[in-house]
Amino acid sequence: MAEKIKTVRGFRDLLGEEAKKYRFVVDTIRKILQRYNFEEIILPTVEYTKLFTRSIGEATDIVEKEMFTFTDKGGRDVALRPEGTAGVVRAYIENKLYSDGIYKKLYYEGSMFRHERPQKGRYREFHQIGAEILGTTNPLADTEVIKISEEILKTLKIPARIEINSLGCKKCRPAYRKAVLEYLISHKGELCEDCQRRLERNPLRILDCKVEGCKLIASQAPKITDYLCDECKTHYGSVKKYLNALGVAYTENPRLVRGLDYYSKTVFECVSEELDKTVIAGGRYDYLVEELGGPPTPALGFAAGIERLALLVKELPKEKPLVLVIPFGGEKEKIHALRLAQTLRKNGIRVELSYREGKIRKQFEFANKIGAYFTVVVGENELKEGKYPLKNLLTREERKLTLDEIIETLRNL
Repeated sequence: MAEKIKTVRGFRDLLGEEAKKYRFVVDTIRKILQRYNFEEIILPTVEYTKLFTRSIGEATDIVEKEMFTFTDKGGRDVALRPEGTAGVVRAYIENKLYSDGIYKKLYYEGSMFRHERPQKGRYREFHQIGAEILGTTNPLADTEVIKISEEILKTLKIPARIEINSLGCKKCRPAYRKAVLEYLISHKGELCEDCQRRLERNPLRILDCKVEGCKLIASQAPKITDYLCDECKTHYGSVKKYLNALGVAYTENPRLVRGLDYYSKTVFECVSEELDKTVIAGGRYDYLVEELGGPPTPALGFAAGIERLALLVKELPKEKPLVLVIPFGGEKEKIHALRLAQTLRKNGIRVELSYREGKIRKQFEFANKIGAYFTVVVGENELKEGKYPLKNLLTREERKLTLDEIIETLRNL
């Protein structure tokens, strides 16, 4: 017997109920984003590695430890994308989407790749759906991005808390960074190994560390909100005022920094109450477009983890009842059954056409196995009469109806 080949560690198949929940999450978010007038962008899975080292930051865990990178046959350093924002910004610059002077609202969906320890709701290939607004500083945009996240959670019936913060800008962050660095140096011996390394390269990332000892130290660190310049204070105040006007419940978390270097001003996370893990997160990145070679362009966005959201979905929308159409006879009956099944589908009815041969009893057993609610038999007598037995497999009731009567009966369910 040939050797069985299994999935690579950290990768997996999505089947059955999991696949249905995945698609439900994606379709739900797509509909919401389209109501807010976002336009879809389909991004490549592979980008040049330097896109992520320059955007995410060389001192981040993603770049240092987690990216899937390789040299292609042309000797170029490329990577499987670990997140979507950098690709959107690259596309925005490369395609000169800024040329008409109008801000752009784009959304994407697809696989991301990070070589991290597989855990519940997170794998080395995972999926995100995200949205970006490029070309506006208006805090109304920040508010709507957070509101969209709340709407997603409410529509999916997922309890979560929304945490917000401001990371300031290039004017006010240096003073804060200096204050944090002085504080953390005084606790250097208590930090984990990773955070001792971050102390030299990216001290603000220590505030995002998940190690308990580092979390305790971070909880006593200076607050960024005490160092905001007047412009950042005004912007953050407006975001909070607008969220209050919309009735969006949020908690201010002055330790919230996010794990990527490109963020500025508003940042937020939606944390699942059940998992105590972030399921949607984002913020503003006003300098990233310029840092990647484009014109100065303020921007912001968010990304939602599809697997984690799907894990938290408790109930899927009720599916339309499945009808099994059973050809019973020769070629003439099979052709008629084929056409009848297509007519039912055109009228929005979910239909399985039986490919099985054999006795009618076996066909009904098959109907039960696939979860059909109804059967329609197409045989020689049915062709002569122009009526077909519609059988309800739950109540065992059977009625002979014309095709139009069957359509009317099933469409009203």
